Amino acid sequence: QVQLVESGGGLVQAGDSLRLSCAASISHFIYYAMGWFRQGPGKEREFVGAISWSGNGTSYADFVEGRFTISRDNVKNTVYLQMNSLKPDDTAVYLCAAKWRGAPTARRGYDYWGQGTQVTVSS
Repeated sequence: QVQLVESGGGLVQAGDSLRLSCAASISHFIYYAMGWFRQGPGKEREFVGAISWSGNGTSYADFVEGRFTISRDNVKNTVYLQMNSLKPDDTAVYLCAAKWRGAPTARRGYDYWGQGTQVTVSS
């Protein structure tokens, strides 16, 4: 059974920070690239960023603008999304996903998805 469970979302004000976690119950976690996506109300799911299976590379969407950082802990089988300087436009459900031996630039082809955690940023 494969499960990806996100946590850490909440209601914050513009300029605040949040750290989202994605706990992965999956075999051979270290061989999966881990991506973060988000879906705002009435919007399509979009790529936020990802970290490679090796952990040596990351990639981010343009709207991140240097504010977010993805990291992984291969002992805890957990990937993190540190979000700073949050904006109201960041309001969305944030989901994590796993891709077998994926590059940090991967936008498609993810094998497993979590259910998401809500992030709401007020002005």
